[in-house]
Amino acid sequence: MTKKSILIATLIATNLFANNINFNMAEKNPTRIAPNTSQQILSFNESIKEPMQSVVNIAARRTVSSNAGNIPSQMFNDPMLRRFFGDQFSEQFKQNRIQRSLGSGVIVSKDGYIVTNNHVVENAEEITVTIADNPKEYNARVIGKDSDSDLAVIKIEGTNFKPINFGYSANLKVGDLIFAIGNPFGIGNTVTQGIISALNKDNVGINRYENFIQTDASINPGNSGGALVDSRGALIGINSAIISKSGGNNGIGFSIPVDMVKDVVKKLVTDGKVTRGYLGVVIDDLKENIKKLYNHKSGALILDVAKDTPAYKYGLKRGDLIYSINNIKIKNRKDLQNVIASFKPDETIVIDVERDKKDVKLNITLGNRAGLVTSEANNGKFLGGLLLSEINANMIKRFRLSSTTRGVLITAVEPDSEAEKVGFQPGDVIIQIEDVEIVSFADMQQAIRKYNKQNKRIYVNRYGQTILLAIK
Repeated sequence: MTKKSILIATLIATNLFANNINFNMAEKNPTRIAPNTSQQILSFNESIKEPMQSVVNIAARRTVSSNAGNIPSQMFNDPMLRRFFGDQFSEQFKQNRIQRSLGSGVIVSKDGYIVTNNHVVENAEEITVTIADNPKEYNARVIGKDSDSDLAVIKIEGTNFKPINFGYSANLKVGDLIFAIGNPFGIGNTVTQGIISALNKDNVGINRYENFIQTDASINPGNSGGALVDSRGALIGINSAIISKSGGNNGIGFSIPVDMVKDVVKKLVTDGKVTRGYLGVVIDDLKENIKKLYNHKSGALILDVAKDTPAYKYGLKRGDLIYSINNIKIKNRKDLQNVIASFKPDETIVIDVERDKKDVKLNITLGNRAGLVTSEANNGKFLGGLLLSEINANMIKRFRLSSTTRGVLITAVEPDSEAEKVGFQPGDVIIQIEDVEIVSFADMQQAIRKYNKQNKRIYVNRYGQTILLAIK
C-alpha cells in the first residue's frame, strides 16, 4: 500500500470515528435574564447593608525592638564579635519603635464582642475600633487569642451593637456567590464580590488547623478579620489570608469557615483560651497504593505513636487506620486533626480503627495540647516568649552554628517577655530541660509534659558554652 493510500484510509477512518461521537449539547438559545423593566437595577444592596453595619476597623499599636540602621542581624550572632564585645553586644544597637497595623473585625454580640484574626491584634498594646462610617473610636480589650486557628476575640463597651447573622458551613457549595466585607484602612467599609472557588482547603501553610474556604473575591491585607457573607448576608467565614507574590489580590483568598469560628469564639469568650484534645500520633492520608491493604478505603493512617501520650497509653499502633471517632466519619488526616481538636482535654472518645483488616474499638481519654512545643513554621511561642526551630542547614548558616550542634534552636525572644527577662537570647540552643536531654521537638514535648507546672532548669548551648537558666 502506498503512502498516499495509507493517508486516505486514515482520513476516512478518522472521519467515520468523528461521526460516531455524540456530543452532549447545551441549549442553543438560552434565555438571558435582565431586570424586569428599564427602571430596575440588579443589586445585592439589601442583602449586604445589614452585615456592613457589623464589620469594624481595628487599629493596633505595638512596640517592637529592632536593630539601629542597616546593621545585619547575623552580625550580632557572630561568636567572634560576641566573645570580643560580650553577650550584651547586640543590646547596644537595639532601638524601640512603634508599629501600627490595621485590620477588620466582625461584631458577634450586642454587648460588643468582636471576632478578628489573631495576627491583627497579636502583641498589641493598644487597640481602637471604629464601626462602619461612624467616626467614634472605641477602646478594645483582648478577651482571648488562638494562634493555631488565627482567630481572636476583642471587646468594646456598649449594649446596642449590631451583631452579624451566622450561616452554616455544611450548606456551602462551590460556585456560591459571596461577598467579602472589610474596613481596611479606616476609610469606611468596602465590599468585593466573587464565588466560592473551593472548600476544605488545607496544606496552605497559614494556620495549624486549616479547613479554608477559597474565594476569588478581592481580599487585601487590611481586610484580614473581615466578613465573608453569602448572597443573603449571612456570615460564612472570616477572611484570613491571600496567596500573592506582589502583596495584591491574585484571585486566591482564604477564609476560616463559620463553624470553626463559632467553636473558637465560644471557647475564647468562656475560658479566654482554646484548649484542644491531644492524641499523640503522626498521621497521613491513605494513599492509593496502600488502600488495597485495608478494608476501609478512607481514613487517617497512623505512621508513628509518641511515647507518654494518650495514643501510646490506650493502645494505638503504627499502621492502624482511624476511620471513625464517636461515630463521626474520618476521611483523611485533616478530618482526624480537626475532630480531635474539637474535643476538650480529659474527654473520653471512642475511636474505631482497622488493624490487620479487623475492626477494633478503643476508648481513649485525650490529653492537653496546651504547652506542647510547636515549630517556627507554626509561630509557636514557648516558655514565656521563645520562638523555636529544629536545627537544619539554613539555621546553622543563619546563626553561625557548628555543624555538630544538637538540640532545639531559639530563633527569637519576644520583647519584654518572661524569657527575655530571664536571659534567653536568639541563637541559644536548648540541650536539656531538668533531666531530659533535648535533641528534637519530641524531647521538648516529653519534658514539658513531665514538668508542666513547675519551675524548670533549662540548659542552653550559647556558642560553645553551657549556660543554666530557669523559667516556669
